[in-house]
Amino acid sequence: MGRIFPFLLILILWGCNDASVNQDDLHYLNGYWEIAEVEFPDGSIKEYGMNPSVDFIKLKGEKGFRKKMKPKFDGTYDTSKDVEGFTVSNVNETIILRYSTELSEWEEKLMQLDSVSFSVSNQEGVTYKYKRFEPIKIPQ
Repeated sequence: MGRIFPFLLILILWGCNDASVNQDDLHYLNGYWEIAEVEFPDGSIKEYGMNPSVDFIKLKGEKGFRKKMKPKFDGTYDTSKDVEGFTVSNVNETIILRYSTELSEWEEKLMQLDSVSFSVSNQEGVTYKYKRFEPIKIPQ
């Protein structure tokens, strides 16, 4: 029993560890993303089906940008000239994305990130969940 207790204690503490985003995984943000759902502070959820626009994110080092794109059936994209620049910072083991445009500044906490999905939460407690965009392929 004396040998099992330390093992169980370590296992319990490891299981309770906050699953924060690893700094080494930030490269997964690069690419095209579509919003899957939005969860509001009251627990209500808005799910999205097909989206007319997707977000293109490009991150290099600690600076990046996000841009709205409209996929076309030929595999190309229409884009606006609007760009949301952001910086990445690590605050108390939490990855924060700080955005800045000519009109506004805001920040989002990166809650989850892997190769096919990510989620962020803003200061109002709204959580945005994204999935990797897969273009529609029409056989020719």
